[in-house]
Amino acid sequence: MSPDPSVVRSLAVSAEDLTAALEANARDGPRTVLRATPPYSGRMRARLHVVQRDDEETLHVAPERLLTDTAPAYPTPDDTADELRADETETYTVERHRAYHERRVDEWRETVCDHVVDTATVPAVDHEVNISLLGP
Repeated sequence: MSPDPSVVRSLAVSAEDLTAALEANARDGPRTVLRATPPYSGRMRARLHVVQRDDEETLHVAPERLLTDTAPAYPTPDDTADELRADETETYTVERHRAYHERRVDEWRETVCDHVVDTATVPAVDHEVNISLLGP
């Protein structure tokens, strides 16, 4: 165990924490990261954390760093409204939009973790670490 984050070689992250952090950041909420706290070891668990202030003692990882370039974008209400309006077989209504948007968000949640990288460069560590996704 060490106070130095450079000893970290692997981060384990739950699919639920990763998805929640990505979704919070996509919704323009408070800055949300995956955080590992000292003492550090070679394999650490990073958990969901809302940043209240920068803390140099903890390791903060932007959840977006853990995704491939081909990861689907979070579906915004404006995007799903445009998609629904572009469908010539559907008539746009607020109720249909709400249901469609919820379905698209659920689809995003089900697929985004299929795009997690095997390794990522973490700025505070300044080297690549292995990424292990826990859960579904």
